Amino acid sequence: MSVQQDPERPQATVNVRLMVLVGVVVAALGIAAGLTIHWFPPSASKQAGPIDTLWKVLLIASIPVFVLVETVVVFSVWKFRMRPGEELLDGPPIHGNTRLEIVWTAIPAILLVGLCTYAFLVLEDIEKAPAAQEMNVRVVGQQFAWTFYYTQNGKEYAAPQLHLPVNVPVRFTIQSKDVLHDFWVPAFRVKKDAVPGINVNYRVTPTRQGTYPIVCAELCGLGHSVMRGDATVETRAAFDKFMTGLRSGANNAAGGQPAGGGGGGGTANGKAIFTSSTTNCASCHTLSDAGATGTIGPDLDKALKGKSQQFIHTSIVDPNAFVAKGYPANVMPPTFGKTLQPAQIDALVKYLSDVTKGG
Repeated sequence: MSVQQDPERPQATVNVRLMVLVGVVVAALGIAAGLTIHWFPPSASKQAGPIDTLWKVLLIASIPVFVLVETVVVFSVWKFRMRPGEELLDGPPIHGNTRLEIVWTAIPAILLVGLCTYAFLVLEDIEKAPAAQEMNVRVVGQQFAWTFYYTQNGKEYAAPQLHLPVNVPVRFTIQSKDVLHDFWVPAFRVKKDAVPGINVNYRVTPTRQGTYPIVCAELCGLGHSVMRGDATVETRAAFDKFMTGLRSGANNAAGGQPAGGGGGGGTANGKAIFTSSTTNCASCHTLSDAGATGTIGPDLDKALKGKSQQFIHTSIVDPNAFVAKGYPANVMPPTFGKTLQPAQIDALVKYLSDVTKGG
């Protein structure tokens, strides 16, 4: 079926059947491709299943709408473009089609209400309080690091890494000390902003053991890209061992293992702390001995050359005490004095002093 739009332009016709056929085929291919692509990392929480299903429903609903609009646009550009000799022609008079306007207003409205209702039901489902007792973890964001607080026997214990027992419901209380951050573990599928002055909560039940990246999903300043960490989901026995080490002050920034290794503060331990993903020192600084090439902070091979261990120590626990020329303040996290044990800081200071030939 062809529809001629203007008797003065016989070439400006639309084959509706062809347009519908093209639209259906492209929409089907788009849906198939959308459902085949792995948009997210492997799921690792109970909440991930409903969220992944919601994502697929949104794809199935939105791809045909997108294809419909683009098909009409492409056919219009192809069939109704101006050709040589038509520069002075006026377009044909067009009258409104009330029925068509009602249809293209009603159908999108119904579609949007349906999708919003379904999304709301999914949100209600994943935020429902579990029947089993849940564990509470307080997450504090600060430029540019995460600190995790675990409560046991009425006391709070801080750590720069997140450890969770598998199949145990967790309630996160998310806070910020400075600007907007966003606590996101992609494998859990849930993320919320950390807003200064407000406690933000969400629930997750980890279901798969492993180590999963933590990222800040809100642009929060110069060091935003290195505001990362790891969420370790482990057996209950392994988590209890982690908490025992945390209570005794034996966990280090390089992954929660004892700070020993024979040296108890030697150069090797300091290097491990420097290159750890939980301190992110190597992501921000250049240090030849560690193979680090970061440029957010100063080149430590130059900035620490000839500096005393006291200078290095102060620069770690109070980064704004000595700000290198050409670099802004308030970029390096000021939390290392709390999240690292004194022995770990001493090991890091000694390592940096040795490899930069400090005093």
